[in-house]
Formats: sequence, C-alpha cells, structure tokens
Amino acid sequence: MVVYEHGVFAARVRFPAARQVKQKNMEHIMVDQQQIDRLHAMLLQNKTLQVLLDRAGELGMSNWYVGAGCISQTVWNSLHGFDPEHAIKDYDLVYYDGGDISYEAEDKIIQQAKDVFKDIGVHIDIINEARVHLWIEQKLGYSIDQYKNVEEAISTWPTTITCVGINRMHGVTKVFAPFGLDDVFNMVIRPNKYFSKKEIYDSKVEKWTKIWPKLTVVKWDDEQRGEEPKKYSV
Repeated sequence: MVVYEHGVFAARVRFPAARQVKQKNMEHIMVDQQQIDRLHAMLLQNKTLQVLLDRAGELGMSNWYVGAGCISQTVWNSLHGFDPEHAIKDYDLVYYDGGDISYEAEDKIIQQAKDVFKDIGVHIDIINEARVHLWIEQKLGYSIDQYKNVEEAISTWPTTITCVGINRMHGVTKVFAPFGLDDVFNMVIRPNKYFSKKEIYDSKVEKWTKIWPKLTVVKWDDEQRGEEPKKYSV
C-alpha cells in the first residue's frame, strides 16, 4: 500500500549540509503530486527494486534507503522505452548505524542480505554511511567528516539526478530527494560538487550517455557551487 504524506507520496525534501547548485533555489524546491505519481508508476515496473524495498526491513537496519543509480536508471529506461531493469549493474542499499561503525558490523548486514536476497540475482552494494569517512579518502582521493545521518550522505552523491532514496516500512513508501525530481524526469545529468571530483563525474557521464542517449549533460565546468542551503522539509 502506498501512503501519501503532506501531498507528496510520503516524500521528504530536505537539504542537509550540501552545496546549493547554481540557478537552483533549493529552499523552494517542491516535489509535486504528478511527479510522485509518475515516479511511483515507473518504479513499480522494476520488479527487482520492489523486492528490495519489500525485504530490506528484514535486515534490521535503521534509517535505510535504496537509492542512487538504480532509481534514476529505472526512470531513464522507462523514458527510453527499454526494459525497466536494462543496464542496471547494481542496487545501492544504504543505512546509518553510528553506534557501531566497525567493518564487522557492516559485513554482518551484507552476509544477512545474501540470504534475504538470494533469489533475485543482482549485485547489492550495502553501505553503512556512518563509516564512509573511514575509507573514502583511500578509495576516492578526498576526505570527509562523518555523516550525521543517511540523508546527509545521499545529498552529497556525485550527481543531482542520483541523489534520490526510496524507503518502504510498514506499508509506507518514502522518497528522499534533496534536489527534487526535475532533473530525473528531464534526464539532465548535473554535477553535485559538494564532495565529488571532476574525474568521477566525467566517468559517470561517459558511461551513462553510451547506454541512455537521450540524456542531457551539464558539463562540470558549467556548474558552480552556490551558497549553503538552509535545512528545509515538507
């Protein structure tokens, strides 16, 4: 069952510590009902995604979302007329456990997930966002402070179009979209420069545009950091 909250499909549009994108007044971004209905209809076509949303709660994670590329790519597939799961290489399942940021605790969730999702045959990338600061410099070449919550982490992902998370608990589906959904439906790849690097962004652009040719790309150098947005929720 889908429950609507505040007229926006249980959507939360918040702006944690992330930079405002040029020419986007993020304090006034709203996710309208038509966008939410449209997103919901498209995501329902991705059966793997629906299984993830239905079963993720079995892992006992706090404050979790399925997000990033699997959400936007499901939309792109619909708009391109492709199979809903076309070219989706993995599914990101993120959560926040600040009480135990050990690798062992995260790996316990990963091992449990192998059993819970053993029948769906896709790669699921599970990350405790509370411990990302421990390894990100070695992997991506820059350091960060510890995230305060999973929403803050989602808000710093490399492109605005992938800064979307979906959560389903007790029959209620929630959407977290700190940059709104306009870029998602307009298929505009726009850099989110808060933590990302040009090399990371350009690599994603090159890969995605070969698969989804209708995508429009905003070049890294054409997008500038703006002011810190205020926290905002609806």
